[in-house]
Amino acid sequence: MAWNEPGGSGNRDPWGRRADAGPPDLDELFRRLRRRLGGGDSRNGNPAGPPPALWGGLLALLVALWLGSGFYVVREGERGVVLRFGKFASTTTPGLRWHLPAPIERVLRVNIGEIRTAEIGYRSQARSRADTDVTQESQMLTADENIVDVKLAVQYRVKDAADYVFKVREPDLTVAQVAESAIREVVGKSRMEFILTEGRDAVAQQVAELLQTTLDRYGTGIEVTSVNMQDAQPPEPVQAAFFDAVKAREDEQRLINEAQAYRNEVIPRARGEVARILADAEAYRGEAVARAEGDGARFAQLAQQYRAAPQVTRQRLYLETMEQVLARTPKVLVGDGRQVALLPLDKLLAPAGAEQASAAATEPPPPSASAPPRSARERSDYPRGREPRP
Repeated sequence: MAWNEPGGSGNRDPWGRRADAGPPDLDELFRRLRRRLGGGDSRNGNPAGPPPALWGGLLALLVALWLGSGFYVVREGERGVVLRFGKFASTTTPGLRWHLPAPIERVLRVNIGEIRTAEIGYRSQARSRADTDVTQESQMLTADENIVDVKLAVQYRVKDAADYVFKVREPDLTVAQVAESAIREVVGKSRMEFILTEGRDAVAQQVAELLQTTLDRYGTGIEVTSVNMQDAQPPEPVQAAFFDAVKAREDEQRLINEAQAYRNEVIPRARGEVARILADAEAYRGEAVARAEGDGARFAQLAQQYRAAPQVTRQRLYLETMEQVLARTPKVLVGDGRQVALLPLDKLLAPAGAEQASAAATEPPPPSASAPPRSARERSDYPRGREPRP
């Protein structure tokens, strides 16, 4: 017999309820629950409420859990920015910290030790090779109305966590946009040749200074650590011509360096040669002046002797001159004043040996035995008592 047939089960379902009963009574359910929790007296139908100690314990447990949710840890290299009802309250340093739990306060952790990178004109983490170059960022106009393709990498870090969170809505995007604006300003004031050759470091330095000044004016709390120019080249259609021009400039610089090296080698040598020539000239000058002074002094003494004894002086000069001339020849003159005999010693000494003859030709001959001494010759040509003065 089915459970809901009349007379079979007393018009009750398997759970003991009548088949025609309505939905359960919620009040009855709550009364039963209070009776079980509070131990109320079910005999008089007036259940008692739960004891106050139980409610206090539950409340204390909930409060403890709520307060415990306020503990947080700030890692090394991070700063915690505490917000109270959405407004900046304080900045916390690394370590175990506590704040008023939500919804009163909440904490934002900012990594200030990380070096971040903003790329201008290219993307190193592009999905494909075609996406690595961003031409709308890299192509710029120079001061001489040329187009140059510049790629820039900016590295920066957070120096003030509160300013980084509150002063700018998207600080990382702001850095990229300000860097692009700065490089365009610097390139627009520079010539293309300067950018492509020796001006890369100068351009990067100017961009770094301008970028940091702008970020500080915006109050972003960001510090620029380095600005590197990854690449700077002319547009692709004219690259070959520019590379030829660059090679020509390099050859020019190489030739200039070689000429400078040759100059540094030749000029000191020439200066040393000039100094040597000046020193030799000065020595010759001193020698010539001294010889001239000596000749002048000797001539003055000779003139004084000539005024005292003209005949004796002339004879003395003649004999001294002949002595100097004949001392350089191997011939010997022998005579007594009326006849002079020539002795060709070079012919006489030649058969004995050419070496002795050449030696005799170079050395002055010994005084002849027949020739009287100089003082005797001088005295013999003058009367007694009229000899020249010594």
